[in-house]
Amino acid sequence: MALNTIYILISAFCLDLLFGDPKWMPHLIVFYGKAIAFGEKICNKGRGKLLKGILLSIVLISAAFVIPLLMIQWLNSKGFTILSILFSIAMLFYCLANKTLIQEGKAVFKILKDEGLDAGRKRLSWIVGRETNNLNEQQIRIATFETMSENLSDGVIAPLFYFAILGIPGVMAYKMINTLDSMIGYKNDRYILFGKFAAKLDDVVNYLPARITAFLIVIVQFKLRGIFFILKEGKKHSSPNAGYPEAALAYVLNCQFGGPNYYHGKLVEKPFIGSNNREIKHEEIKTVSQINYAVSTLFCILIIAVFLVLYNA
Repeated sequence: MALNTIYILISAFCLDLLFGDPKWMPHLIVFYGKAIAFGEKICNKGRGKLLKGILLSIVLISAAFVIPLLMIQWLNSKGFTILSILFSIAMLFYCLANKTLIQEGKAVFKILKDEGLDAGRKRLSWIVGRETNNLNEQQIRIATFETMSENLSDGVIAPLFYFAILGIPGVMAYKMINTLDSMIGYKNDRYILFGKFAAKLDDVVNYLPARITAFLIVIVQFKLRGIFFILKEGKKHSSPNAGYPEAALAYVLNCQFGGPNYYHGKLVEKPFIGSNNREIKHEEIKTVSQINYAVSTLFCILIIAVFLVLYNA
């Protein structure tokens, strides 16, 4: 089992590095999103929105865990071990997003440089929740780096973490939780009650991965003193988790993240992370991309090492 897990991990990780999210393939997360949207349309009305949101979240998360579990067990019981492994590789591949994350970050920087401010604002709006219409070039670059650090945790390290401890069912349940939060976990009139459970659960499941991500960022850059900076600055963020990988990246780049931004028409006063409000250069997207690749690769190596120890124990 340990060796099969390693085969699945290496194969899925390499597939993500090679292909990212091919546009022509139907994507698992798109299906998750449609299921959430359908359930929200039916349930998010009338009284008892908090309870309805809890029940919908539990049903969808349970389905995301149980269905692949039963599928893998059935394939193995019928002797279709190879098909079980291939299915697992495909599912983990769907749950990883590192190449796509890096491609999106590079696209924002390239379009900003080649086509100007308005085009850069529009491209950034594809990957962030904040309003981008009035951002300047510096703010666009900062927002890109913030989302690349946060989504390194959500889109790579957390899925690998839950795959390592709970297998394919665990990583697919995690992705459902993460998708629920991204769709209904907002503090606005529509979702403040209905999405409260999903948002809190997402905070819980990302607690360890966010901190692992932050520590790995400073480790791959050989800047271990940054751990003290992370512990101090990471907790400033309104999110209990997002501030930690952001603080780590701000430290290794010696720059400043955070600050006030508009979300859904409302100004949100976010504290600054770091104090060096220097200009972010265009070329630094290469550095951040290399950090993302290094962090994800190192975490895979660590997981493989653990399973090899278990295999030989």
